[in-house]
Amino acid sequence: MDDATHLTILDRGHELSGVVRAGESWLAAARRTCASLHVDPTPIDLSGEVKRFQVDHDRKVTLRAMGRGDLPDVARWRAQEHVARWWAADGEPTFEAVTAHYGPAIDGMEPTRMWVAEANGRSVGFCQDYRIRDHPDFAALVPDPEAVGVDYAVGEPSLVHRGIGTAMLWAWLISARRRYRDVTTYFSAPDHRNAVSLRVLAKVGFVEGTWFDEPQRDGSAATVVGCTLDVAQVVG
Repeated sequence: MDDATHLTILDRGHELSGVVRAGESWLAAARRTCASLHVDPTPIDLSGEVKRFQVDHDRKVTLRAMGRGDLPDVARWRAQEHVARWWAADGEPTFEAVTAHYGPAIDGMEPTRMWVAEANGRSVGFCQDYRIRDHPDFAALVPDPEAVGVDYAVGEPSLVHRGIGTAMLWAWLISARRRYRDVTTYFSAPDHRNAVSLRVLAKVGFVEGTWFDEPQRDGSAATVVGCTLDVAQVVG
């Protein structure tokens, strides 16, 4: 019986098939399978039995460090209906409030790191990451306090449901692997009602786990779903 993990890579209508070798990450197997193309594959959906990748010749999504010059965009994104619903506890999305909230992290005064996602050079959303152990109240709630946490938002409404969330989270994974070499687990905890975010996380390799109530900055509590990614298995 074949119990190996299989993968496919879609390239302009052609499909390459491969298998994950023992001890090999899904990304390493995908790179090996399409090595002759001299490109880096990105995921379509890693949640099924067959891990589905693609070669995207038309769109490149990258991350760069957020600067204070990005804060007008962040305020505008935070005000969008599809973002505001899930980020309301972080305060009003005015420029002044957003600057007060994110400015210290941008300046390196807090342990959270802020990133802007760019699609073909256009700023389209943002991510933030942090070592969970640096936030003791949150660390007490999660399964692995040594994990790196990530939150993200696709800011531009016209790009929602266009694969940008999957691409930007994947870009974050590749970046985080270089920056946090000792970390074995990544963690994210979206609201249990946020089906879109949960689906995007699954597409890049996160697995849903325990539900728990997370206290919010505004004094409320949100019921969230703890999602965990095994770094070695997914990206190596």
